[in-house]
Amino acid sequence: MRTLSLRSRLLRGLTASTAVATLASGLAACGGSSDAAGTSGSRPPGTVVVGALSNGAGKETDLKVSEVKSISAGLPKSIAKKGRLVIGVGALPAGFPPLAYVGEDQKSLTGAEPDFGRLVAAVLGLKPELKNSTWENMFVGIDSGKVDVAFANVTDTEERKKKYEFASYRQDNVAFEVPKKSTWNFDGDYENLAGRTFSVSRGTNQEKILLEWKAKLKKQGKDLTVKYYPDANSVYLALNSGKIDAHFGPNPGIAYHVAQTAKSPNATRNAGKFSGAGVKLQGLIAATSKKDSGLAKPVSEAINYLIENGQYAKWLAAWNLSNEAVGTSRVNPPGLPLDNS
Repeated sequence: MRTLSLRSRLLRGLTASTAVATLASGLAACGGSSDAAGTSGSRPPGTVVVGALSNGAGKETDLKVSEVKSISAGLPKSIAKKGRLVIGVGALPAGFPPLAYVGEDQKSLTGAEPDFGRLVAAVLGLKPELKNSTWENMFVGIDSGKVDVAFANVTDTEERKKKYEFASYRQDNVAFEVPKKSTWNFDGDYENLAGRTFSVSRGTNQEKILLEWKAKLKKQGKDLTVKYYPDANSVYLALNSGKIDAHFGPNPGIAYHVAQTAKSPNATRNAGKFSGAGVKLQGLIAATSKKDSGLAKPVSEAINYLIENGQYAKWLAAWNLSNEAVGTSRVNPPGLPLDNS
């Protein structure tokens, strides 16, 4: 299965909501080096704020996080000495709500990914420095040493392991979005898609999965209908009018749209998720650093500290992404295979 770039999967493939378009003018302001939205301000020392300035996509939550010296002791000496963790985001030019985008003040970088980078930096006793760029330039930054680690919805793949090391922190999922009143749910078996109509974005990972299911159903004498629409407005008009049963897209984008429409007459819900890596492997999103940098291990340990002490669950809940939780962070876990990545 092909792994598309972050921009392909979460911009072209997202079709997240009409609200994305209303943010576009502000998103372009997100420059090379950017302050995150969740600085502690007047709050007590050791407070990391998640979900700030989210334009309704997240719930602002204060989390208490302090340095864990037994973990920070394992940092590469060069990073420990400078006292900063340079975090690549890769959200230019348009951002990808709810993961990384310009907040409601039209200048601050907000989203689940920069928030989590700051949480990890706090455990490591480092000052977070957010560097936003294009997706491609984010990797250039890692390669050149200008970026220490990326928190940018990067999928763990065996191809990428040739140059990078990973610390997993979230499931990589696609999902079905239905009207809130719909009684249909995806139960994990493609056979319960038979006889229904779904929209999907062309050229995306989720399109590939859906068309594979369509081919399998056809062999059984069954069918599903796939429809394509030019933009998010068209998708949700079709969903609200009953022209399609569900939209199939990236789970974070669906979480964003569900939050945006929760109090509207056209409220939607998540009707079930599926691994972006397919049935045989749970896809994973991972913090990404240069191979042999020595950073993946302390970052993974910091993530596991956040998991064990509850801040991780609260971070996910703040961004409506609890259905992408992992039980533990692993260093370089199995990724999408070479013939699929």
